[in-house]
Amino acid sequence: MNNRQPIASEEEHRVLKFRPRTTAHPPERRAYPGEPALKQDVDHGPDDLSRYERPRDEPDDFRLRMLANIAAFAFTIALTAVGIWLAMSIADLRKTQDCVLMGRSDCARISTPHF
Repeated sequence: MNNRQPIASEEEHRVLKFRPRTTAHPPERRAYPGEPALKQDVDHGPDDLSRYERPRDEPDDFRLRMLANIAAFAFTIALTAVGIWLAMSIADLRKTQDCVLMGRSDCARISTPHF
């Protein structure tokens, strides 16, 4: 076995200086279909998002938005409740099946009325 490491020459390893790309003219931004032609974008800084805003045809309907949020929340709660019920039902069926597979005869749950 050869335990020697190859000798690296200085010409094999070079550090290249990073030069960022710069363009004389930024690329043109195209308008969305149905949107009026865009005026020249002005760079307002990294935190300004106004250049991404589109003009709205009609104002927001906050009542409709709140009703949609309430409906989505109710649907999420119902879906969570169904998921919990399903998990508990599966766990109960698994317990009953394990009891039967062990050969027991008193596996069925008998509910008695409470007086």
